[in-house]
Amino acid sequence: MSIEVWAPRAERVRLRRPGHDDIELSPRGRGWWGAEVALAAGDEYGFVLGAGDRVLPDPRSRRQPQGVHAMSAVDDPAAFSWTDGDWHGRQLAGGVIYELHIGTFTPEGTLDAATSKFAHLRDLGVTHIELLPVNGFNGTHNWGYDGVLWYTVHEAYGGPEAYRRFVDAAHAEGLAVIQDVVYNHLGPSGNYLPEFGPYLRDGHGTTWGASLNLDERAVRDYIVDNARMWLSDFHVDGLRLDAVHALHESESSPIHILRELGEAADVLSAHVGRPLSLIAESDLNDPVMILPRESGGHGLAAQWVDDWHHAVHVAVSGETDGYYADFAALQAVPKTWTGGFFHDGTLSSFRGREHGIPIPPDVPSWRLVTFAQDHDQIGNRAAGDRLAATLSPQRLAVTAVLTMTAPGTPMLFMGEEWGASTPWQFFTSHPEPELAAATAAGRKAEFAAMGWDESIVPDPNDPATFLRSKLDWAEVDTAPHAELLALYRRLAHLRRAYPDFTDPRAVSRGASAADAIGGRVYELERGAARVLVNLSEAPWHVALRAGETVWLATEAVETASGTLVVPPDSAVIAGPEGASS
Repeated sequence: MSIEVWAPRAERVRLRRPGHDDIELSPRGRGWWGAEVALAAGDEYGFVLGAGDRVLPDPRSRRQPQGVHAMSAVDDPAAFSWTDGDWHGRQLAGGVIYELHIGTFTPEGTLDAATSKFAHLRDLGVTHIELLPVNGFNGTHNWGYDGVLWYTVHEAYGGPEAYRRFVDAAHAEGLAVIQDVVYNHLGPSGNYLPEFGPYLRDGHGTTWGASLNLDERAVRDYIVDNARMWLSDFHVDGLRLDAVHALHESESSPIHILRELGEAADVLSAHVGRPLSLIAESDLNDPVMILPRESGGHGLAAQWVDDWHHAVHVAVSGETDGYYADFAALQAVPKTWTGGFFHDGTLSSFRGREHGIPIPPDVPSWRLVTFAQDHDQIGNRAAGDRLAATLSPQRLAVTAVLTMTAPGTPMLFMGEEWGASTPWQFFTSHPEPELAAATAAGRKAEFAAMGWDESIVPDPNDPATFLRSKLDWAEVDTAPHAELLALYRRLAHLRRAYPDFTDPRAVSRGASAADAIGGRVYELERGAARVLVNLSEAPWHVALRAGETVWLATEAVETASGTLVVPPDSAVIAGPEGASS
């Protein structure tokens, strides 16, 4: 087989294998080195650069059996016997995404163990499973955003073979797979890329580390080829692109990296005959992410909408600290319901400037991924507490209704559907004591600066922090968890039964809010259906429309003389009689 590596900073490159003499690689132009080598699946190898004797893993390694500091191993994706030949994919429109972390989703924390929960996800109405990053990082467990070898699958999860089994089994259950990928930075331990070439961008960084050098063609190829690998070799159905606002490139770049990724996915989609969806996580509130490339956009399938999360979080919890402050406005929920963004050119007090650009009214609403909880918004709280830690069962039910009926593509974070009592905390497993100590100290300082009690911040490197974050599946069948799960299943059925809940058009999406005794009430429309939310202390009397009936209520309701009485801390979905069956 042909072995190649981009190493423009090396004057000499050798391939090293256990029990064999080194093989000299020959320069092949533009910084590439290569040789023809007899390697079979499972064979270990590494590169020695220059006159030294230190062995480095392959930047495009497909396996790291002994960790990210050790030799790479050959993986043969063509050897896997796929059974998903009849899988034609799932479009994102009309879907429900379920975000999960392999290490904490099940007690075992493996890809194979996660497949045992597919029936649960299918019954919940999930159509797309979104995995937090699974590529190689140093240590045994972390969130996944400290990856350093992007082409690998973390061995503790089962490695690449287990990943292929996972995707194949998901497709057999009718579930699409979206893989979260991180192209904006690399982790702090095991990043040897700068020794090979100018992978990192001088003078530019992110909150998490140095930026990738997107002005270098080989680095862009490293990213685009990685995206193709997930979509092609691993058969995944989409990618969630982490923090794309942290991707930095020169203004003179002929094509934005996101557009390049989108075009590559579209080309492959046409070839394999199934939808391939790229979803951006962006802090910019800029619809350029999802606008068509023909009109100057990047042409991605969808983008996350943090504004919806913030508006719902404030509405149900009353928390208004930090970036939540602006979302205490009466119109926060109605504005994000109808327009997608709350900050669309308005003053963001947290940022100290005007922020955002309006979404054109003809952009389909399914292109906006909406959620009331996700890994960031839970895990980046001081104690990693979910809404279930502070909200009543009644308010959790209201949150479920808002999540599953809002315009957009709803996303649930694992365990949300039953109000999991387990936290999801920030955890690491840095083997280096100095890195572990620095991470813990930085975490406490960050929350202290924001006014949080630093004493409640768990030590990320304490194994107990990781173990506390694992889901407790025994809760699913017990009260009040079972009742909330049943509600989510009913809401998923309602989405399928009533087309207006998946209609992407921006018509008939009226929304209003009003102050009431001890809180607020909301009237939110989806076509001819209404979502009535009472987050006040008194019953809310609402006039029923002609032919309107109650489809779903989180608490018992009364109707008399054309009036519907919505109890405090409850939600009602009403619509034309017979339309939801």
